[in-house]
Amino acid sequence: MYKKVTTDMNFTEREKEVLKYWKDHDIAKKSFTLREGAENFTFYDGPPTANGKPHIGHVLTRAIKDLIPRYQTMKGKSVLRIAGWDTHGLPVELEVEKKLGLDGKPQIEAYGIEPFIKQCKESVWKYLHLWEDMSERVGYWVDMEHPYVTYHDNYIESVWWSLKQIASKDMIYKGHKIVPYCPRCGTALSSHEVAQGYKAVKEFSVFAKFAVKGEENKYILAWTTTPWTLPSNVALCVNANEDYTEFKFGEETYIMADALIESVFSKEDVAKIEKISTCKGSDLVGTEYQPLFPMQNPPKEKAWYVVADDYVTLTDGTGIVHIAPAFGEDDARVGRQNNLPFVQLVDAQGKLTEDTPWAGTFVKDADPMIIDDLRNRKLLLKKALYEHDYPFCWRCDTPLLYYARPTWFIRMTAVRDNLLASNRSVNWMPDNIKEGRMGNFLENVVDWGLSRERYWGTPLPIWLCEDGHMHVIGSKQELLDMAIGEVDLPELHRPYIDKVVIKCPHCGKPMHRTSEVIDCWYDSGSMPFAQWHYPFENKEKFEQNFPANFISEAIDQTRGWFYTLLAISTQLFDCAPFKNCVVLGHVQDADGHKMSKHLGNVVDPWDVLDDQGADAVRWYFYAGSAPWLPSRFSKANVSEYQRKFMGTLWNTYYFYVLYADIDQFDPTKHDLKKAQLSLMDKWILSRLNTLIKGVDDDLAHFRITEATRKLTDFVDVLSNWYIRLGRDRFWGKGMEGDKEAAFVTLYTVLESLARLIAPFVPFMAESMYQNIVRTVNPTAPESVHLCDFPVCDESMIDESVEKQMADVETVVVLGRSCRNLSNMKVRQPLQNLYISGADFGEEYKHLVEDELNVKNVEFIQNAGQFVSYDLKPNFFTLKSRYGRFLGRMRGEMQKLDGAAVVAAFDKGETVTFTIDDTEIVLSKEDVLVEAVKKEGFTSQVEGALTVVLDTNLTEDLIEEGYAREFVSKVQSMRKDAGFDVTDRIAITCQ
Repeated sequence: MYKKVTTDMNFTEREKEVLKYWKDHDIAKKSFTLREGAENFTFYDGPPTANGKPHIGHVLTRAIKDLIPRYQTMKGKSVLRIAGWDTHGLPVELEVEKKLGLDGKPQIEAYGIEPFIKQCKESVWKYLHLWEDMSERVGYWVDMEHPYVTYHDNYIESVWWSLKQIASKDMIYKGHKIVPYCPRCGTALSSHEVAQGYKAVKEFSVFAKFAVKGEENKYILAWTTTPWTLPSNVALCVNANEDYTEFKFGEETYIMADALIESVFSKEDVAKIEKISTCKGSDLVGTEYQPLFPMQNPPKEKAWYVVADDYVTLTDGTGIVHIAPAFGEDDARVGRQNNLPFVQLVDAQGKLTEDTPWAGTFVKDADPMIIDDLRNRKLLLKKALYEHDYPFCWRCDTPLLYYARPTWFIRMTAVRDNLLASNRSVNWMPDNIKEGRMGNFLENVVDWGLSRERYWGTPLPIWLCEDGHMHVIGSKQELLDMAIGEVDLPELHRPYIDKVVIKCPHCGKPMHRTSEVIDCWYDSGSMPFAQWHYPFENKEKFEQNFPANFISEAIDQTRGWFYTLLAISTQLFDCAPFKNCVVLGHVQDADGHKMSKHLGNVVDPWDVLDDQGADAVRWYFYAGSAPWLPSRFSKANVSEYQRKFMGTLWNTYYFYVLYADIDQFDPTKHDLKKAQLSLMDKWILSRLNTLIKGVDDDLAHFRITEATRKLTDFVDVLSNWYIRLGRDRFWGKGMEGDKEAAFVTLYTVLESLARLIAPFVPFMAESMYQNIVRTVNPTAPESVHLCDFPVCDESMIDESVEKQMADVETVVVLGRSCRNLSNMKVRQPLQNLYISGADFGEEYKHLVEDELNVKNVEFIQNAGQFVSYDLKPNFFTLKSRYGRFLGRMRGEMQKLDGAAVVAAFDKGETVTFTIDDTEIVLSKEDVLVEAVKKEGFTSQVEGALTVVLDTNLTEDLIEEGYAREFVSKVQSMRKDAGFDVTDRIAITCQ
């Protein structure tokens, strides 16, 4: 009748059977369409790049992203689950460069942009099968047959539309600004990209000597952490309001901030300093000096003199900063304010130019050469090794330069308050993201550097004419309507788009597209509308699914995808594009270290999926810790959580199938409402409905770990309490009365659990459902994932029953502890158990008697006749109040009636006594209570509850103990001999 169930932990093979069933019956597709026409619940899938391999962290994101849509589908919602692929950008270009043996933009252009982007388009799908296989294996249900792809023309056209809308509000401009620039990739990065690539590095800073013009052996001391910028120096900057000192040191005279002299010079050298005069920084303004490095083509503007600005501080260095306007935002601003020349002796590849002695040398490699040159010319006071956070390109790991480049920007600073309002409308989990990581980032938001001087990306739809007019194209049709001459445009990419010339609507002259592509993060942030080709089609679908109800990615996406979604939506629609966001912590190794190839601690997801199965990994990520905390991942941890929950539930399911098959129990022929339910049945059904209510509420509010804890606790009591105490109810003949109640109750619990756990462990839930439901009811839904989520039956919840049974459980735990302390096996019957601090009905008493193997349970008001209490002061709570009395408090507490003190604490009262005329007031947390047993009795205490076990043995009790030992040995022999539960055996004693 039922398919035989094994008790092994080989969940992997069972999951493969389930996968085949899902595929053969198109279960996932049926799930997608099951609730069409119902209330919408929208999930946005953050698009990964398919030219990189998935790692164990992607299993976490897919596990979380799958859980909520499964739950909402079972709750009757129509859940949007469309997969997406992020296909543009530098990762793809770098992969192709590596494949073709190219290095940098000049070689790409020599190879040809057209064949290069064709290679990029192919490279995008390099690891597609790995992503699809991994997603299928972990049970991640999204529509991968109709995904959105960011390089498709329809997607690009929607992105163009959005940029035209933003430009129409005067929110797009071109600026020659200092931007974070990757010399390897040859393009600027946006602030949210920079935020992802900081590393702690150790580098040399230098204290350089700038010779004062017309003065012999007189120098201005300036400090810099970027020696490679010194050849481009055009000024020195002081703080006008600070004190600067001129002093003699050896044969030379120096000028620097007075407050920093002792930090630059050693104690011994400070003693040798002879101060000459002190002045304000403003008095130094205009002082001229000789350039450190003579220029082959000196600037026409005035250079090499002292200026002042408040950004100069005295926190480190010399209080004097060297100014190179081509490198650094403050340098550029100071340069503009003082009409300083713009000198940029570093090319677009990050190499020093022909105007320096180190032409062709990468700037970071040039640092030691520049330092040696200064030393040789006696213009180096000293160098110092220091550690600081420095930005690296998050794509290629090259050190970034703050470099003046012409860049197209979106004015995010203009909508800062709107961004903050959008952010505050989101239910962030954890909540501290809102005002913390995301809020702080938005408080300091900068304009979005949108353009990239690259090839494989959405072309920036901006056309310019020679008179400086700008026009933003918002659709392919608009482009065709404005084009001059025939247009051959196979796709909206470079180089094809670069050939399209349009007529300027202002002056009528030809307009050519600016050559840049856009930041690929803008692509992914446009997915809420671009996936629908909005507004050109699917307007209603977009509006029905915007904003999303739920998104989730790792914490690094706070300043990645989360930000770009928020930024674009705020610009276009003045609202957040998602309502709820679960931010995930990173997956670490077992010791809490970041996984990396060079440490050799990277986990291949397939190793775990093939060994322990997808459900085990999913359950570990749900139950191990809150989603936003880092996960310490190891196979051992996965196995522990698998055994505790999945193993326990599977054994309970095995127990049911074993006996239901023996008795041919068909649950469709038995009505729970007509069954003669026992106390245990009523209790477990009450617990079940309390569980359903709790898990339903937790998932509705994205409390994932809390839900798993409720499930784990329930499965534990189901197996180790309900089943264990009622096993013999399933052994009798026939199918009436108590036996029927046991079967129908257990079926009800397991069938409800199969649906309840379906979003968490979809494979195991399916296995259970197919075997206990579909075998007896072929008209039931084809899959547990096509069923409704369980609904709490409030009429079955009895809080009194649950409270009394909870007390019974506590009493049993304490009773077992008493037996352990007395070295008394449970098989040895005892006469009496005394309970103080709890009270439950007669049926519950019998449960305790059976479970602890005692003849009689008696409730008493005070356990003092059996137990005394040793009272000790709690030093941690008392030392701040009564520190000088702690040594004497122990003696005073010994004089108190321990039982009376415990009773007072249980009532919420305090205890007082006096030492040296000082009143000592103690509350429950101030006193450590230890129960002291009396001869022949063992006691244990938990809160207000005290359990006392009478350990005195009589002849009758001892003989009964022998009989129970005999039965236990026989049962062990049956098991060792491999007998089936239905086999009858003969026993012979010799």
